[in-house]
Amino acid sequence: MGKGTLIKRVLDRDDRLYLSRSWTTRARRPGEPLDAYHFVDREVFESNVAAGGFLEWARVLDDLYGTPMPEVAEDRDIVLEIDVQGARQVLAARPDALAVLVLAPSISTQIERLRARGDPEDHVQRRVELGRFEEEEGRQLAKHVIINDDLGQSVDQLLAIIDDARRGDGSRPGAG
Repeated sequence: MGKGTLIKRVLDRDDRLYLSRSWTTRARRPGEPLDAYHFVDREVFESNVAAGGFLEWARVLDDLYGTPMPEVAEDRDIVLEIDVQGARQVLAARPDALAVLVLAPSISTQIERLRARGDPEDHVQRRVELGRFEEEEGRQLAKHVIINDDLGQSVDQLLAIIDDARRGDGSRPGAG
């Protein structure tokens, strides 16, 4: 029940939200849905970077990830499932974006989740190490932090944050 599961449940409950499907150069994990990402090779990804086709993009460990330029829909808010590098880029381009940092309740839980989704052990260890640096910067960038321990509670919390942003200061949900 990681970040992706949380976002899926939030999308199921709020039809004014839609998820931007990110591009990646990494291989599809066993059992991962075909539409989890737009899987491309490095050459195609880099061509899209050169053409200015990404709102944000980053290298994470050995792979590239990017959010294509979104089509703006007046009646819907876009959700981006991105890392700290991406959030920094989005907030630089769109300071009105709402950044929410989602964290596992502990490193051991993060390790369990990474292993459960099929990540190889060397990747798990590298991802955990990277996560330590990302958390520090993420706490500086994000307006809100959710500890994703209880899925139902986390969904309710994220929906409340989005509703507050819609009613409040004019920030539009966007980066997460």
